[in-house]
Amino acid sequence: MSDTGYAVAAILVTAAVTWSLRALPFAVLTPLRASATVRCLSTRMPAGVMVALVVYCLRDLSVTQPRTVAPLAALAVTVGVHLWRRNALLSIFAGTAAHVALASTVFAP
Repeated sequence: MSDTGYAVAAILVTAAVTWSLRALPFAVLTPLRASATVRCLSTRMPAGVMVALVVYCLRDLSVTQPRTVAPLAALAVTVGVHLWRRNALLSIFAGTAAHVALASTVFAP
């Protein structure tokens, strides 16, 4: 096979594999949309992911150091704003702003 033919064949095979891998999730997802398990996961997954992120972010904090106050205060702001406004974007923004403000000014290392 010539170099040009080999290159064209390689490009065609690569394109076919890429297209198949991108189309496969949509083909598999269609029958799952009516599944009770998927509906249950879609309602519980976001909260579970957020709990896992909070645990991961707070797991190494030492309660004896003053720098621990910034993340805990930011967590309190995030939860408080979310309970008050029920807006995830606003609560994440407020918690991030509180953490940045506290960590860079009051509790800077």
